[in-house]
Amino acid sequence: MRNEFIKAFTLAALFLSMAIPSVSAAQRPIRLATTTSTDNSGLLQQLLPPFEKQTGYQVHVVAVGTGKALRMGRDGDADVLLVHAYDDEIKFVNAGFGVNRRDVMYNDFVIVGPESGGAKIQGLNDALAALARIQQAKGPFVSRGDDSGTHKREQRLWRQAGITPGGAWYREAGQGMGKVLQMTEELDGYTLTDRGTWLAHKATLPHLKLLVAGDERLYNRYGILAVSPERFPDINFQGAMRLIQWVTSQQGQDIIKNYRINNETLFFPLATTH
Repeated sequence: MRNEFIKAFTLAALFLSMAIPSVSAAQRPIRLATTTSTDNSGLLQQLLPPFEKQTGYQVHVVAVGTGKALRMGRDGDADVLLVHAYDDEIKFVNAGFGVNRRDVMYNDFVIVGPESGGAKIQGLNDALAALARIQQAKGPFVSRGDDSGTHKREQRLWRQAGITPGGAWYREAGQGMGKVLQMTEELDGYTLTDRGTWLAHKATLPHLKLLVAGDERLYNRYGILAVSPERFPDINFQGAMRLIQWVTSQQGQDIIKNYRINNETLFFPLATTH
């Protein structure tokens, strides 16, 4: 009786294991840590569904500032990063936390604010001069204040202008770009934003206008890289590499190139030549 029970249990376990396949690394979702700009602009909603349909992977997106995305990578809490702070990305790779960094796309940063604001910066193509005027006019200026790629660039620009911002006119939000634009609208103030998020939100921001653009210091490059499997053997490295390969392929780059809002291009591909 006991032997027959064991045999029946073993057969049942065998059939159950055949019916429920184990989840391999290739079948696990890909954890993508990325900037709020790729999410707020609507780009990911265009870019990821075709990849998921073609490959069978699911991509779980965590949209945070670049600084937090890189920290997630350093902690092994993400498989792949799509960020825009080139110097920090290179440091991340050189420190052994990431591999296979590739350029993906670029756009630019712009300064937006009220057309009739006291800083009188409309039409300037010198970002440093614009920040100096904002500081002299006492803003208000809304900063991301979140260690994002945009915040890092803003801090660099203040340093280059020889200004240490502070006081009641300088507001650190600790929020993503979409929220910061809303706050800037409510305060009738100024902020630095990536062009993609600005184009995606400007229809809901009637008091804000694009005031400053065209300075080469506002160039904004995005890169994608995998978290190191040597450092974190349990990450979904195969999925990360598939996503990197697809985003930098002709098809992925065409989606980036053709993504527009009101016939305005938000991002320009870097990985392929068109």
